[in-house]
Amino acid sequence: MIQSEKQRHRGDEEVVKELCLANGLSYENIAQEGSNVSSLEIFFSGFPRMVGLSFFPRLCKFSILGQDIKHIEGLECCPLLRELWVVQCHLTGISGLQNCLQLEKLYLYDNQICEIENLELQINLEVLWLNNNCITQIKGLNTLQNLKELNLADNNIEKIGHSLDPNVSLQNLNLSGNKISSFKELTLLAHLPYLRELALKDPTSTPNPVCLLCNYATHVLYHIPGLQRLDTYDVFSKHVKEAAESTVMKKMMYYNMRVRTAKRNLAEVRLSLMERKKTMLQLPEECIRTLNHALKSLEGELSKVPASVKKSSCTLEDGSSHLVEGSIDRSDPTTDINRDPAMEHKILSKIQALRERLVLWTRRLDEIEAWYERGLKQATNMMEYTVQFLLMELESVGNIRLEEGCSTDPWFTSCCDLLHSRFSHSDFKVHNIAGIKINRVIRIHNSALRLRFEDKLHTLLASEESAISSHRNYRRRLEHLFYIADPEKNCEREEILSILEEGFKTTEQYKALEREGAIPLSNSLSVAEQPRIEHALHQASQDDSKHSTDTILFRHGQIIISKVFVGHSMPIREGDPLDRSRYPRACSVYRNVDTKQRTAISEERSNSTKTHTGPECSPRRRQWFVFDHELVLPEYNIYFEYITNGDQEQPHSTGIDDTPTNDIILDREVLNMEPVLKPQPKLLSLDDKILLNVARANVLSQITVLNLHGNSLSKIKEISRLTALRHLTISFNEFTHLDDISHMPNLEFLDASYNRLVTLEGLRRLGQLKQLDLRWNKLTKAREDTSVLRKHTPALLKLDTRYNPWIRSKTVRITILGRLTTLTHLDDMMVAEEEAAYAVQMAAGSKINQASLLVQSRTNSDRPRSLSLLSTAQLLCPLSPAPQGLTRELELDWTAKITALNLDSQRISKLINLNKLVNLRWASFNDNDISKVEGLDSCLKLEEISLNNNSINSLNGLSKLHCLNKLSLDGNQLSSLDASVLDRLPNLSFMSVENNCISSLHGIQRARSLLELYIGNNQISTSRDIYYLKGLTNLIILDLYGNPLVEKLENYRIYVVFHLPSLKALDGIAVEVTECESAKDMFGGRLNPDMVAEKLGHSNYTDITYLTLQSCSIRMVDLSPADLFCTLRSVNLDHNNLTSFSGLIYLPNIKALCLNYNHIESILPRQKTQAPLTNRQILHSKVHSSGYGQQSPSKGKGETGATGSVEPLMGSLEVLHLSHNGISNMANLQLSRLTNLKALFLQGNEISQVEGLEGLHQLRELVLDRNRIKALAENSFIAQNVLLELHLAENRIRELNHLDPLTELRKLFLGMNKLQDITELDKLEVLPLLTELSVVGNPVAKSSLHRPAMVLRLSQLQVLDGVMITLEERTRAELLSADPLAFSQHPGASLPTTEINLPGLLPHMPRNTPLRGMTISGGLQNFMHGHDILPSNVDESQSHFTYKHKKHKHGNAVRNGQADITFRHIRRTGSNLPTTGLLHDGNRVIINYPTQEQDSRFPNGGKPPPL
Repeated sequence: MIQSEKQRHRGDEEVVKELCLANGLSYENIAQEGSNVSSLEIFFSGFPRMVGLSFFPRLCKFSILGQDIKHIEGLECCPLLRELWVVQCHLTGISGLQNCLQLEKLYLYDNQICEIENLELQINLEVLWLNNNCITQIKGLNTLQNLKELNLADNNIEKIGHSLDPNVSLQNLNLSGNKISSFKELTLLAHLPYLRELALKDPTSTPNPVCLLCNYATHVLYHIPGLQRLDTYDVFSKHVKEAAESTVMKKMMYYNMRVRTAKRNLAEVRLSLMERKKTMLQLPEECIRTLNHALKSLEGELSKVPASVKKSSCTLEDGSSHLVEGSIDRSDPTTDINRDPAMEHKILSKIQALRERLVLWTRRLDEIEAWYERGLKQATNMMEYTVQFLLMELESVGNIRLEEGCSTDPWFTSCCDLLHSRFSHSDFKVHNIAGIKINRVIRIHNSALRLRFEDKLHTLLASEESAISSHRNYRRRLEHLFYIADPEKNCEREEILSILEEGFKTTEQYKALEREGAIPLSNSLSVAEQPRIEHALHQASQDDSKHSTDTILFRHGQIIISKVFVGHSMPIREGDPLDRSRYPRACSVYRNVDTKQRTAISEERSNSTKTHTGPECSPRRRQWFVFDHELVLPEYNIYFEYITNGDQEQPHSTGIDDTPTNDIILDREVLNMEPVLKPQPKLLSLDDKILLNVARANVLSQITVLNLHGNSLSKIKEISRLTALRHLTISFNEFTHLDDISHMPNLEFLDASYNRLVTLEGLRRLGQLKQLDLRWNKLTKAREDTSVLRKHTPALLKLDTRYNPWIRSKTVRITILGRLTTLTHLDDMMVAEEEAAYAVQMAAGSKINQASLLVQSRTNSDRPRSLSLLSTAQLLCPLSPAPQGLTRELELDWTAKITALNLDSQRISKLINLNKLVNLRWASFNDNDISKVEGLDSCLKLEEISLNNNSINSLNGLSKLHCLNKLSLDGNQLSSLDASVLDRLPNLSFMSVENNCISSLHGIQRARSLLELYIGNNQISTSRDIYYLKGLTNLIILDLYGNPLVEKLENYRIYVVFHLPSLKALDGIAVEVTECESAKDMFGGRLNPDMVAEKLGHSNYTDITYLTLQSCSIRMVDLSPADLFCTLRSVNLDHNNLTSFSGLIYLPNIKALCLNYNHIESILPRQKTQAPLTNRQILHSKVHSSGYGQQSPSKGKGETGATGSVEPLMGSLEVLHLSHNGISNMANLQLSRLTNLKALFLQGNEISQVEGLEGLHQLRELVLDRNRIKALAENSFIAQNVLLELHLAENRIRELNHLDPLTELRKLFLGMNKLQDITELDKLEVLPLLTELSVVGNPVAKSSLHRPAMVLRLSQLQVLDGVMITLEERTRAELLSADPLAFSQHPGASLPTTEINLPGLLPHMPRNTPLRGMTISGGLQNFMHGHDILPSNVDESQSHFTYKHKKHKHGNAVRNGQADITFRHIRRTGSNLPTTGLLHDGNRVIINYPTQEQDSRFPNGGKPPPL
C-alpha cells in the first residue's frame, strides 16, 4: 500500500513538472513563483490527473485540452478561479467546483458528460459550454441567474421545458445538433426576456428536426421578438419582425375563424337536437297535461270532503308527499260536505291511478332528456376534438395538419373498408351488435413524426443486420394496425392528442405509467376494443343506480390507425413478460389471439349465459407489441359507433319508444275510470256570487280554500278581498302575470301551474306563502323572478319551477338557492345544506368588489407571446399569480397597476367599482347578467373587452374607449349598431356580435379599421346591407352565417365576394379565386337598387327624378321592382358596357334616356344568335354600290322591320341618345317598339342603312351624323311624316332619294357628304316646309351656283349652310335666274374653299332678336352640343361664313373629326321653334313643363308650328 502511494506521488510529481514545463515555469521554484501565477494551460498530453494546483492559489484561468481526465478535482485551493476549460478530456460528470465560487466561465465541451449537475453554487457563472456531450435533459441550472451564454449543441436533448425559465439573464443560447422536434418547445424560450442570439442549426452541427419544418424562423421570431441573430442570420431589422408578426396574426385570425365555425356547427347540432327533442316531447307533455288536468279536477272535488278523509288521500303508499308530477299538499279545508264513502273511494283510486300514469310519463320525459344530453355530449365531444385539432395545427404553424375526410376522398373510403374488414360479427354477437358506422375520419399529417419514421426506417434498412433481407421486401413488414387509448386512465382525449402531436410514448414512458413496456397494437377491431368494452361493462356494474336508455354502454369509440414497421418480429405466448432485453434483435413481438377465449371473456363480463362457438382464429388475427416508438406512425383517427340489430331495423331510432300506443290506451282507460266528472263551464271572469258559489261559502271572509282550476281566467282582481284565503289553485288558466295576487297576508299555498306566466313582476306582499307551484309556464329570467320572490315571499319553503323555458337553464337552481335562503325544497328535491351554502357564496360573489378584483386581475404589461386563441384577459389570469395576496396590506394605487381583468361566469349584473382601473387594457365579463355597458369611462386604455352571453341591448358606454381594438358581444340583445359609438372607436379591428337581434348593418361603415367581423345568427335580411360594408377596405374576414340574407339572397356568397373584393374568408370558408371570377362574371356591372343607394347615399328611390351613373362599368340593369322608380324621368348611363336596354324597359315613366358610349345592340337582349350572313350579304354590307344583295340584307333571320306584331315598349320614352355604340344595323335595335319616341340621336355609329323606324310615328328629330350611310332606301322614312329635323352630316350620301314622306321636315343637315350634282339638291323640292338646310363640305357646295339655286327652289328656306337668307339675297337670286347668262359665263366658277364671302349681301339683323350660333368640330356638329348665344349687337363684320380645315389631337368625343367649321352667321331667330335644353354632360333633352298638357316642344298640340 505504501509502495503504491510512493509510486503515485512520483507520478503526480511528473505531472506537475509537465504542467510547469508547458507554462514556462520552473518546477524547482514553484513554491515561490506559483502564488503569482494567474493563468495555466496544458494541451494534448502529460496531464492525466488534475494535481499540483495547490501551488497556484491565485489561479484565475485554467485551460486543459485533449487530456484523459475523468473527473474535475484539485480545485479546492483555487478560490479565485474565474475561467475553467476542460475540453476533450473524457469527462463523465461535473464535480469538484464547490470552492470555485468566483467562476464566471466554464467550458466543458467535447466530453462524455451525461447530466448537468453540481453547479448550484456557481451563482456568478456567466458562460457555460457543454456542447458535444451526452446530455439528454436540461436541468441543474436553476440557480444560475447571471448566466448569459449557454452552449448545449450536439447533445441528445429532445425537450426544453421550463428548465431555462430561471436563467433570466440568458442572452446567447446554442441548441444546435439536438433532437428538438416540436414548436411548443421553442415557444418556451419566450420566457427569456434578454435572449438575443439563438442557434438551432449551426453550420457545424446537424440541424434539430424542428428546423426542417415549415415556418420555423417565423415561429421563432414571433415568440422571441427581441432576437438579434438566429442561426447565423441577422434578424434585427424591423421589417423582418413585422413580417413574422403579420404572418402569425393572419394564421391566428384564420384559426380563430375555424374554431368559431366549429362552435357554430355545435350550436346547429344543439338546435337540431332541440327541435327533435321538442317533437318527441309533444306526446308525453300532452299526456301529462291531460292527466294533470284530470288529477287536479278530482282533487278539487275531493277538497269538498271532510279534512280527515282528504288528508289521507294526498299521501302516497310510502308516506311521502308531493314527490310526483301533479301531487299537491292540501291542508285544512273548511268544508264539511258529506259524500257517499264509495264515491270517495273511487276518487281516491282514480287519483292513485292517475299518479301512476304521471310517474310513467315523467320517466319518459327523463328518458328523452337523457337522450338529448347524450347526443349533445357526443356532439360537444366532437366539437372539442375539432377545436383541439385546430389549435394543434396553429401551434405547430401548419406542420401538423388534421384533414377531415369525406366520401369523395379515396383514402376515406380505404379507411372505412379497412375497419369494416377487421370487424367480425361473431366477436360482438353477444352484445347484440350487428355492425359499425363510421362517423368521422381524420387524416394525420405530422411532418416531424413522418421525418422521424422515415429516418429510423432508412437507418434500419441500411444496417448490416437488415442487409440480408432485400430492400424490395421491406414493405411486407409494413402493417396498418389499430390502437385504442387506455380506458383505465380516463384521459382518452389527452392521450389521443398527445399521440397525434408527439407520437407514441417510449418504452420507458410506458413502464413509468405502469403499462407494458411496448406499444400495444392489433390488426383486429375486437382485440383492440376488448379492454375498453370490459372497462365500460365493469363501470356499469359498479354504477347500477344510473339508468341509461342506451342499449350499448360503449356505443361510441375512436381508434388510431398507424403505419407500423414490425421488422424482425417474434411470437410470444400469453403470460410471457414484455421485456425488450429478452428479444434483443426483434423490433416487435406478437401474440395470436384465440377467438373462443376472447368471446368467452366478453360473455362472462356481460353476464351472458349463452355459449358461443365461433370459428378458429385466423393466424393473421394478432396482438402486436412494438418496442421502438419511432417505427409507429399515426396516420388516421377514426370515430365510429356500434349498431345494434334494432338500429338497423329503425335507422332513425333514438332508443326510446317513439309511438307508445299502448300507453295512450292505458291513459284513456284511467281517464275513463269512475267517477268521470262532468265538464264544467269555464269561467271568464269573477264576481262575488261566483266566488261564493265556487267556494261553497256564505260570505267572502269565510273563504280559506279556493280552487279555480281549469278555467279561462286571465285576471282575478276580486281575489284581493279574500283576506282569509290560505289555499289558492289557479292552474290551467290563461294568466300571463300575477299582479292580482297581492296583499294577501294569510295565503300559504299557491298553485299557478299550467298558465302562461312570463314574469313574476307584480307579485306583492305574500308574507305567509310557504308553497308555490310555477311549473309549465313561460318564465325565462330566473334572476329577475327570484328577486321578486325574495322581496315579497320571505317565508317560502317549497318552490317548483320545472318545465319553464329558462334562459341558461343549468344555472337556474344555483341562482334561486343563492337568493331564496329559506327554501327547503326546490323542484321537488330537498335542498342540501352544502348546496345552499355554495349557492349563497356564489351569490355573494356576484358583485365586483375588492376581493374579486384582487383574485381575478393581473398586472402584466404585455400579452404573452402565445398562439392561444383565448382573449388576453383569459390568457393572462391563469398564467401568472395574483398580484397581491388577500392578507397583504395593499398599496394605495394597487388598482392603477391592474392591466387585465377576467370576471367570466361570476353572475355579475352591473359593472361597478371599475373607475380606478385607469390602466386596464384587457377585460372579460362573459357569461354574466349584465344589461348595460357602463362604468368604463375611466378605463381609457382598454384594448380588448369581451361581454359575451349577457343581456346588453346597446353599444352605449363604449364611446370613450378610443384604444379599443377588440370587441365581443356575442349572445346579447343588440338590435342595431350605433354609428355614433363606432365612429369613436378608430382602432377597432375585431368585432363579434353573433347571436343577437341585429336587423341592419347600418352603422358598421363607421368602423373603418375592421379586419374581422362576426355577425352571424342575427336578423339581417336585405342585400342592401352589404353596401354598408363596402367602405371597410381592410375587412378580410366576414361571417354572416345564420342570417335570413344567406337563404333569401340568390347567389349570396358570390354576391358578397363581388361587393367586398378584399375578403379572404366568408362564413368560415376561404374565398377561392374561382369564386372571385364567378362573382365578376355574374355581378360585375349590374345596376340594381343597392348600387343606386350606394352611389346616391340614400335609398329614397321614389324621390329620384334624374339618375346619372356615367363610367361605372355597368353591363346590365336590374332596377326591380320598377315601382320603386316610378318618379324617375331621366337616366344617363353614358360610358358603360350595356349591350341592351336590359331592365330599363320596365321603368314606367322614363322620358329621357342617354346611353352614349356603350355597346348597345338591341333594346332587348338577343335570345338567339343571328343566322350567319351569306357571302352576298357580307359583300353588300361592305360595298353597297356593288349591287349584290339589294334584297334588304340587314334583316337577318328572325328579324322584322315592321312592328305590327311586336309589342310596344317604354311608352313614356321621348328622347333617346345612342351615339357611339358601334351600331351597324338599325333594324336589330328594334327601335320601332318605342312608339312614343320624339327625338333619336344615333351619331357616331357604323350605320350604313336607315331602317327600322317604321313604328316611330311621333318622331320629331333624328340625328344620324358621322355614320356610313351611302343612300336612303324607299322605306327609310316611310313613317316619319311629322319629322321636323334630320341630321345626316358626315356620311357618304351621294343621292337624295326617298325623302318625300318627310312632308313636315323643317331642318335638314347634309354637311360633309358626297353630294356632287346640284340636281340632287333639286330633289329637296319634295320638302315644302324646309326652313334650314346645310350642305357645307359637299362637292356641290364648291359651286357658286348652289346657293342661289336653293334659294329659288325652296321658297320657305330661311337658313342655308348656317347663313341666314336675306331679302336682298333672295332678290339677287331671282335676278340671276332671270339672266341665265351670268351663270353661263363662268361655267366652272366657284368660291374659294377656305372662305366664302358674299359682299353686299349682309343679313338683316333686328337689333333685339336673340341670335344663335353654332360651332362644328370634326365636320358638322349636331345641334345638341355647344350652342352659343350671340349678343344682339354683334359686329356685322363677323357676319360672314368662314370654312377652315383644322386638325385636333385631343380625344373629345364630340370634336373627333378632321375639320373645324365655324358658322358665325345667324342660323335662325327660332322664336317659334321647339325649345331645346342641355343636360349637364352636354346631352340634349326636351324640356317639358308639367303645367302644360301638350308637348312644349310643339306648342300647338303636337302639330308643326305655322311658318
